[in-house]
Amino acid sequence: MPSLSRPDHRPQRPTFSSGPCAKRPGWHLSALDDAALGRSHRSKAGKAKLAAAIDRTRDILGIPETHRIGIVAGSDSGAFEMAMWSLLGARGVDALAWESFSKGWVKDVMDQLQLEDVRVMEADYGELPDLAATDAERDIVFAWNGTTSGVRVPNGDWIADNRGGLTLCDATSAVFAQPLPWDKLDVATYSWQKVLGGEAAHGMLILSPRAVERLESYTPPWPLPKIFRLTKGGQLIEGIFKGATINTPSMLCVEDYLDALTWVEDIGGLDALMARADANLATVAEWVERTSWVDFLAKEPTTRSNTSVCLQIVDPAFKALGADRRAAVPKQIAGLLEQEGVAFDIGSYRAAPPGLRVWCGATVDGTDVEALLPWLDWAYAEVL
Repeated sequence: MPSLSRPDHRPQRPTFSSGPCAKRPGWHLSALDDAALGRSHRSKAGKAKLAAAIDRTRDILGIPETHRIGIVAGSDSGAFEMAMWSLLGARGVDALAWESFSKGWVKDVMDQLQLEDVRVMEADYGELPDLAATDAERDIVFAWNGTTSGVRVPNGDWIADNRGGLTLCDATSAVFAQPLPWDKLDVATYSWQKVLGGEAAHGMLILSPRAVERLESYTPPWPLPKIFRLTKGGQLIEGIFKGATINTPSMLCVEDYLDALTWVEDIGGLDALMARADANLATVAEWVERTSWVDFLAKEPTTRSNTSVCLQIVDPAFKALGADRRAAVPKQIAGLLEQEGVAFDIGSYRAAPPGLRVWCGATVDGTDVEALLPWLDWAYAEVL
């Protein structure tokens, strides 16, 4: 491929990682000056901060008052594991997988919980399994947005209103970027480090009344570590959902999350967030349309993620290369752009097909996405 001139304009913020993601525009450490540092999370000041994080989350996302929202340990993974270990086993499970993390949930259901009545519905990277094949009388385990494949669930129409089972949804790279039907989700989890660019290690657990009913009426046959226990004496531990966390949270990270929520409120709320992510995806889509060497990994436009945008190289010259060389090219592109200070951490996830992954969530400025694209063309020409 002929070499191209080096672009003149660089992104102002080269942080395109899919987690931890870019901080909100204008972020600075001074935004955390009001953090309750050196204070107990059980002090009046600490509890007020944690309660504010829960209350403002509810307001911005439009989560019904009937649903509980809790702050738990272990990021999104910890929150989702807590839900699976506490809720599954009461009835059969339909487990959906089409990328690395959802495949990990399937493995846990099968190998760790060792449930016997499990139907695995799997699809290749870039595609979705048949959502309509799920059974409303069974529990359904799935990710809303495939962070490592760039494929998202288009809507919740396939989830029955009168379902007998529970829906357990890993929503970490979708919440704050895509509309979520809370009436269809009995469990939803996410982490601060994704769409709002917060700091890692804290997870959010959202439970519907149906999920609470399961917790209070069902005891799983396996032991639960303290960090996973949501009930005591057969009753929900309500304090968890009022800011009384099971273990000690970082008050610095709490302050950072509160700062991100303030930014959301300042720019116009959830609709503004989704519009920013949609615009970033549209910018990439226009470039893909006019660029012969690259395409989306997600085959259907209606299922393409507007946050974790995954790209594959489709140039015939690239496909003619040997397997080792094809695997190396995207890594070399990512390395070259990092060396140039243009884009950090845009290689595909380690277990995903070789390619590129550009975070386009709301904390990424559209001008930076526009500035990145000519550099992708340049880097590909340089590497190939």
